[in-house]
Amino acid sequence: MRKNEKQKRDFWNIEKSHSSVKIEIFAGIATFLAMSYILTVNPNSIILEGVNDPRWASVFIATAIGAVIGTLLMAFVAKMPYAQASGMGLNSMIGLVVGGAFTFVNGATYTFGNAMLMVLIDGIIFLLVSIIPIGRNKTTGKIITLREKIFDGIPKAVRTAITVGIGLFIAFIGFQNAKVIVSSPFTLVDFVDLTKSENWVKGGAACNAIVALFGLAVIAILSHFKVKGAVIIGILAGTLLGLPLGVTNVNFLLGKEAGVTWEFWTNFKHFFSFNSDDGGIFLSAFTEGFNFPKGSFMTTLMLIISFAMVDMFDTMGTVVGCATNAGLVDEDGKPLNYGKIMYADSIATVAGAMLGTSTVTTFVESGAGVAAGGKTGLTAFTTAVLFFLAIFLLPIFAFIPSAAAASALIYVGVLMMSNVKKIDFSSLKNAVPAFLTIVIMPFGYSITKGIGVGLISYVFLSIVIYIIDIIKYAVAKKKDKEVEKPVFDVSVVAIIVTCLFLFYFLMPTTFN
Repeated sequence: MRKNEKQKRDFWNIEKSHSSVKIEIFAGIATFLAMSYILTVNPNSIILEGVNDPRWASVFIATAIGAVIGTLLMAFVAKMPYAQASGMGLNSMIGLVVGGAFTFVNGATYTFGNAMLMVLIDGIIFLLVSIIPIGRNKTTGKIITLREKIFDGIPKAVRTAITVGIGLFIAFIGFQNAKVIVSSPFTLVDFVDLTKSENWVKGGAACNAIVALFGLAVIAILSHFKVKGAVIIGILAGTLLGLPLGVTNVNFLLGKEAGVTWEFWTNFKHFFSFNSDDGGIFLSAFTEGFNFPKGSFMTTLMLIISFAMVDMFDTMGTVVGCATNAGLVDEDGKPLNYGKIMYADSIATVAGAMLGTSTVTTFVESGAGVAAGGKTGLTAFTTAVLFFLAIFLLPIFAFIPSAAAASALIYVGVLMMSNVKKIDFSSLKNAVPAFLTIVIMPFGYSITKGIGVGLISYVFLSIVIYIIDIIKYAVAKKKDKEVEKPVFDVSVVAIIVTCLFLFYFLMPTTFN
């Protein structure tokens, strides 16, 4: 009787998942530390004028609250260890929209409210796609939504490669954040030059790289000896090493750094002011969003489609990658509670748009928590609590440098790389799309584009191979040879999604 009562109280099925409260909490902290950079990076991406713009602090608050709402939905609706926040890449697109990259009649540009209304429409589309039933699972009898149908239509070769590609992408982001990999005018990217003295000045590129690699070494050694909380210890170790190297900035703790203050009440006052000149962005999608520039209809339509494509496949790719790495998938490789995950994601996007931030989506940095042992919604709940505290304690969390957090991202890339052995490289029809999926993600700096190129190549190769096989079959049959008729194994869903990707890649976003 007592055992049954205990199981009922175990809301997140922690024992059933072979985890513990301690592990889940540490995993949630690891996820937060790995993705907390978004609190300051997102305002910088959207508000190009920087901290001097009164909207900067407001976007910071919207980013934090959006992360809290999205991650709580993951914790209580999906009951999974994934965290959500304003997506990288999408926020840069919003920054371009708000910053005047699109100009229309008489020099008119999009307002902040226009951009938020587009994000809101994207979220509503997502919500509909996530709840519209389109059939039932033949085995379980459960209702399948349109979004699940799209997932099921992605070929296994591409789905399997997603995890590996995301692992490389996460590691690449980590290497960039830590300045281990830097830009080059000759080769696009290069390893940081350790021979240049300017890279060794306090806070220089070499110092950042050392902090990240040291943190990675600590994580690897502790993980080898099965030490709990290895990821967090590695991040904190990197933070401490960053003090003498000038990478960790004490001024954040003292509230002396621009844009970082302990006076959170002032930021809240501006956020809820409903006055854009005073930094008011709350519900700006409704207060100013409907006043679109004249002649912007087609551009607006294409931007909404672009937001939707990126959000859908970024989220799908991230969830597949993290779930596969944690073993939280069913026998078909589909993430557990996939429908509820997508439902939570779409609601978070709608909420984020009303708050005044870019598309809220599942973060690849969730892999840091998964790597630390997180398997249930308690991990997400812990991350959400920390995001809530960050609203009031920004200086403390800003104190952890991105180079130290990058060590966790690189480690996640190491873990996800092991999934490459699950890819069938014996068939070129599978190998080529899988390879393209993997390499395009980091090289193209986009999960969506990696999935798109992989899917297009798979469908194209399958069609050409099928046509040739049919011709060979027809010739062989005329000669009275007994040969098996070729089977076309590409689903209708895969073909439709491929057409959407071609539309996404080829259609211009501006119509002047």
